[in-house]
Amino acid sequence: MNDVPTADGPQPRSAYRRLSLWWDQLSDELAGPQRGALDGDTTADVAIAGAGFTGLWTAYYLLRADPSLRVTVLESHTAGFGASGRNGGWCSALFPTSLDKVAAASSRAGAINLVRAMHSTVDEVGEIARTENIDAGFRKGGTIVLARTPLQVKRAEAEIEHWRSWGFGESDQQFLGAGAARELLGATDVMGGTYTPHCAALHPGRLVRGLALAVERHGGIIHEGTQVTALEPGVVRTTRGDVRARHVVRATEAYTAQLPGHRRDITPMYSSMLATEPLPQSVWDVIGLRRSETFADHRTLVIYGQRTVDDRFAFGGRGAPYHFGSKIEPAYDRDPQVFSTLWGVLTDLFPAIADHAVTHTWGGPLGVPRDFFPSVGLDPATGVGWAGGYVGDGVASTNLAGRTLADLIRGERTDITALPWVGHRSRRWEPEPLRWLGTTAGLRAMSSADTVESRTGKDSWRGALVSKLTGH
Repeated sequence: MNDVPTADGPQPRSAYRRLSLWWDQLSDELAGPQRGALDGDTTADVAIAGAGFTGLWTAYYLLRADPSLRVTVLESHTAGFGASGRNGGWCSALFPTSLDKVAAASSRAGAINLVRAMHSTVDEVGEIARTENIDAGFRKGGTIVLARTPLQVKRAEAEIEHWRSWGFGESDQQFLGAGAARELLGATDVMGGTYTPHCAALHPGRLVRGLALAVERHGGIIHEGTQVTALEPGVVRTTRGDVRARHVVRATEAYTAQLPGHRRDITPMYSSMLATEPLPQSVWDVIGLRRSETFADHRTLVIYGQRTVDDRFAFGGRGAPYHFGSKIEPAYDRDPQVFSTLWGVLTDLFPAIADHAVTHTWGGPLGVPRDFFPSVGLDPATGVGWAGGYVGDGVASTNLAGRTLADLIRGERTDITALPWVGHRSRRWEPEPLRWLGTTAGLRAMSSADTVESRTGKDSWRGALVSKLTGH
């Protein structure tokens, strides 16, 4: 993939098609042409920085609730440029912070309510895609997480026991024996697993670009090629002029680190993906995923995959290096060593894929708060709102965040504005070089934990350390 051009005027659609498989598969209608940049100072009721899922969902729900609102969304590149157009296509109820940690910050009931809200949010995304005629390939097949070693089986069993202690039953999370797990997913060395129905596979590129069109149909304005340089109470400053508004929303996720005063609020960490050519039915007969389940396993270093609507295997994982100073560069999206490692993991899981071609490789930054605790909120005194820190689990979370921000901005008190992530403030990341040392050590601990456990068959202190640092 060549470097994506900077936001200096209209860019050719071909440049963005290289961002991911999802971008490459967009129709001409969804892909472009690029929307016009802001042309001088203007005013709005709500100004939103960032045209990814968070910003677009916020605009969408505001305009649906009150079509008279003047809502302007500002985007440095193009709608869906960031993680929204490059993720793994999981619309999942996953929340990256443990129930125990959420409860400690609020209450037991609050933690349970947040999980239930995430469950219903998966269905909400599918419903809006249908309502707005967005062909996002929404398929709610759930998620299977494999256990492939005795230690991973113990983790799976402990996970289910933990869910039970919080009152969640078989209809939410269930343990799978080896036979039941293999029936869903024919990977190597399967010894068991867990399954939840609360996830859908989808095409994130079509969803985010279709959502941008829906925002415009409902009266919103999106300016692409407009770099936000600062957010202040009552104004969003850009390279193309200022937008003054009663409410200002920061929806910049990993790119938050590039805004003045926010460099230590969110750390951008990279995730990488590859996609195969469409696989023949004979291969899928071996692999499974017949209901379009998404999948992962119980190793420490996160992996994730899905069977796409055109029968490709889209597979990704963490482990790409963090870059000093929270730097984000297009070149960081393409780490050959990471792709090689991903391919090795995928073919170890599914040897039948080894003779088939990889057609797309890509990556990008995701936003991580210091306590791995996403948040959404609005300061009523200044009118400044924010949402983010999804740690890579944002396709559904952004929808809940957008609905929440829409309610907060309109002054509505609802069940979702009372959820415990509303108003949460994460501590800031350490200054450099401590930030680089800590994140790099954490990434290495994740990788080495899996290596040590595979070699020795014993729990590694590294895995326990990672769980403690990430709130699990």
